[in-house]
Amino acid sequence: MAQERVLDVRATIKAGGEPFDDIMQAVRELGPGEDLVLLAPFDPVPLYSVLGPQGFAHTSEALPSGDFRVRFARQAS
Repeated sequence: MAQERVLDVRATIKAGGEPFDDIMQAVRELGPGEDLVLLAPFDPVPLYSVLGPQGFAHTSEALPSGDFRVRFARQAS
């Protein structure tokens, strides 16, 4: 199983902020074999079309709280 870097953007969004730059920074900082796990208050569908062309696959899970846990993993090349 890959190591994971967890980024929780729920508080940023709740406060009216935009976490896109933080997310992209976390993606740039991923090490080999490391996945990004994003915690968000909604399914971040727009990110799929941004990170997909960069070689990332995603899995999305709705949590009982109504939030989402999304794993972005590099696809094997």
